Amino acid sequence: MRILEIIFGHPASRKLSSAEKNEFRKLLEELIKIGKTDDFLSLQPGGPFNARCHHTGARKIGERLNEIGGIELMQAARAYVARKLKPILAEHLDHCWSNIGDWQP
Repeated sequence: MRILEIIFGHPASRKLSSAEKNEFRKLLEELIKIGKTDDFLSLQPGGPFNARCHHTGARKIGERLNEIGGIELMQAARAYVARKLKPILAEHLDHCWSNIGDWQP
């Protein structure tokens, strides 16, 4: 990630309205919380994980990000997760978000 993106935010997030920016920040916070507490993938379904072992809350966040900013906003969120959490968790998020919009793991 370039230093300007760290300071000013990802270009996709800069295009959002102020209300959408606030929602984006809340969604990022929730993604980090999910990553820290549950991970984005599981070895078995159940609880917060669907039949494909993907975290349902993280998938809903991905769907919402896709609605308000498309794949570019999803990529911005993924970059934030990679920066804040271990790289392996960002890879887990890649798989969790498979088949949401144009997202490809």
